[in-house]
Amino acid sequence: MPIDKRDNAYVVTHALAKDTLSRIRDVETEQVGFRKGLVKLGRICGYEIIDGRMETEYAEIETPLEPTMGERVKGLDNVVIINVLRAATPFVEGLLKAFPRARQGVISASRDEAAGQDEDGSFPITIDYVKLPEIHEEDTVIVADPMLATGSTMCAVLDHVVANSVDPEHLIVLSAVSAPDGLLRVDEEFEQVDLLTVSIDDRLDDDGFIVPGLGDAGDRAFRTT
Repeated sequence: MPIDKRDNAYVVTHALAKDTLSRIRDVETEQVGFRKGLVKLGRICGYEIIDGRMETEYAEIETPLEPTMGERVKGLDNVVIINVLRAATPFVEGLLKAFPRARQGVISASRDEAAGQDEDGSFPITIDYVKLPEIHEEDTVIVADPMLATGSTMCAVLDHVVANSVDPEHLIVLSAVSAPDGLLRVDEEFEQVDLLTVSIDDRLDDDGFIVPGLGDAGDRAFRTT
């Protein structure tokens, strides 16, 4: 299984995931290629979550020739995907290829970069919109955001996710690139969360951006500045 445990996070080590991430990191990758790359990465990560977190069960099936026993994945109807707007939209599009029947929620969250970082390295976060489905104990909940930098946005998002719901079977924060600072902050504040990422990058710069990172995923995906 190409998922490795690294301190307080799990890392997707699938060769195709690493190849895709390398391509979207490249400054020469334009909007269409970047969006398609995020979609592809989301799909790969979705399959890895199925392989690493979900069980299978035996089922009787009828082939054109005779009955036989097969295996099916349990829990595919009990998946909730939460899209952290806006950068996660293409990432979630890929996840939905792995979980086409998932219930979906959206949270619009942004950090106030003009206000600067607090002493603890966090940013003030504005939540503009929240629409979440009901979450059940048997659910696998995936909170998707391509970048986990300081962890400020993700912690604000998780506050809303856990505030009025039961503890699901799995609560996964999924990112393409993560900074050690953000992983540590989320892990300390939400012990029940599994952190899953394709890369743990080196550090945050003085403005709170991931280095080497991949730039602003929202701007690159939607051609804004």
